[in-house]
Amino acid sequence: MLFAQNNFDFPKSFVIENDLKTENVLNKYSQFDFSNIWLNTEDINIYGIIGDDYQRINVKILVVKKSGKNKNQYNVRGKSKVKGIVRDFTGIIDLTEIIEFKKFHFGVDEEFANQGIKAQGIFIANYEFEENKNQNHSGIFKGKLYGKWYLNDKNEIKYDDIELNSDSYFNNAFVGYWKSYKNDRKKICNWGDYRVPNGKKVFDIGVGEFNVSEKYWDKGWLNVDVKNHNTNGSFEGNKKSDRSKKWWE
Repeated sequence: MLFAQNNFDFPKSFVIENDLKTENVLNKYSQFDFSNIWLNTEDINIYGIIGDDYQRINVKILVVKKSGKNKNQYNVRGKSKVKGIVRDFTGIIDLTEIIEFKKFHFGVDEEFANQGIKAQGIFIANYEFEENKNQNHSGIFKGKLYGKWYLNDKNEIKYDDIELNSDSYFNNAFVGYWKSYKNDRKKICNWGDYRVPNGKKVFDIGVGEFNVSEKYWDKGWLNVDVKNHNTNGSFEGNKKSDRSKKWWE
């Protein structure tokens, strides 16, 4: 199976390999536009780490456009933030594999069973995002991207959040590294929707949802713990910062 050969430890909550067909049907889906999948999730639910000490990184993709030259490639523009320092980046997402599910998943109590889903599966892509060289401490993000999608009855590719309420759900798993322009030093750098992919159990101690061990709070994770204990889940900082513009604006 092509999917099983990739270097990523998928938990069963993401996808069970036995649920997947074996054929890479990339060409079958080249006509469709996957752009919205990487613009779907609110920043508050995107979690990332950089370095062995699990320092928090925020990555915000702002613009995605399908390439006019390569039908499986997407041009990307966005911003990253580490320790309060914001940097711009541009780059590409290059789809390499699309594998369909053998059987559709319709969520809790089959709530999506009558929503006209025509196909459902996972995608695998390569990504490379280059930060602005004129900004301090900048570099390149590079690695593999894994995600879930479905095709609706309007022939539109949609972000698959059907199992959003399931324990340990996550999507858009970016797994790779960041390399400095200055000295070529590499740091592990992973981020994803609702969970940090390949996060150590001693770091992510959550069961039903993402939660960070107190050991790592000083690496930028304190507000996540507070948010998870807030009844409405709306915490993003103090009240003053909540009223101010977003960090990427």
